[in-house]
Amino acid sequence: MVPRILVSACLLGRPVRYNGSAKTVAHALIAQWQREERLVPVCPEVAGGFGVPRPPAEIAHAASGAAVLAGAARVIDARGEDVTAPFVRGAQLALELALAHDCRFALLVDGSPSCGSRAIYDGSFTGHKHAGAGVTAALLRQHGIEVFAETEIDALHARLVQTAA
Repeated sequence: MVPRILVSACLLGRPVRYNGSAKTVAHALIAQWQREERLVPVCPEVAGGFGVPRPPAEIAHAASGAAVLAGAARVIDARGEDVTAPFVRGAQLALELALAHDCRFALLVDGSPSCGSRAIYDGSFTGHKHAGAGVTAALLRQHGIEVFAETEIDALHARLVQTAA
């Protein structure tokens, strides 16, 4: 069985980001994985009920997605509204999709309060980031799915080769 990869839809060119844009990654491995039908696209925020465009959101007080899942932190949008529930719902739906397609790996856009896996914004809406994971990345990791940022495509490929051996 060829390992499937859950992937942020915006990385595949879908205009689902908060500002209505995509964050398309042009990489030979992405194209190969698409041809091999390995990729399972998802936008957890859209799945959670958000429209496009939508106000930007960040996890408050430089907390992490794991803290949000534990009920110890909130996701707040730029208008000051608590949008934690749709972020958690979107993460749960992304996890369900990953499990339904037997995805053991995920390739997610970094920086996002949903998909960030290495760094996320600190909740101040000033452009500052800190080490941490978004809500979806944290939930996937809690369920044993390895999460990679879009800058780690070669590392993901190495893990795929390693698991196939």
